[in-house]
Amino acid sequence: MELATGTVVKSHGVRGDLVVDVRTDSPEERFAVGTTITLRHTSGVTSHHEVTAARWHQGRLLVHLADINDRTAADNLRHAEFIIDSADLTNADNPEKDEYHVTSLIGLNAVTRGGEVVGEVTDVLSYTAQDLLVITDAEKTQHLIPFVKAMVPEVDIAGGRLVVDLPEGLWDLS
Repeated sequence: MELATGTVVKSHGVRGDLVVDVRTDSPEERFAVGTTITLRHTSGVTSHHEVTAARWHQGRLLVHLADINDRTAADNLRHAEFIIDSADLTNADNPEKDEYHVTSLIGLNAVTRGGEVVGEVTDVLSYTAQDLLVITDAEKTQHLIPFVKAMVPEVDIAGGRLVVDLPEGLWDLS
């Protein structure tokens, strides 16, 4: 499965630098100088490029690719996604540390402590304070649940489920 690790937002400067919206926990690894990265263009075509420079500027990652040497070439990559194959992940799920890859969580059944299925995890939204699980119930209503140990005490990837233990009324807020 392909995973997006970032998206080209726009060009930066006249030498073809790219402003990247990072979607990985390890940008220093994914965009390291000398790394060959894969871009999926908005047309669906993929291309491979070598990273020749990467640096942070005003909270955004700037990346320079070996064969993108001017603003026009960089602008042509706007909205392209940096992708990797999920099989290449080195920091996959680590249940002992309560660390899971987003793709491992999507599709899990959300069940109560009593075993009642209340929905399915359909997305994970990442925020600074914590991630939010998007759980869609049988009526297609989406519920946002903080992905914290107090509310999601158990994650069973192999069993295809996670247990939710919600405060009274939280489920009804959606």
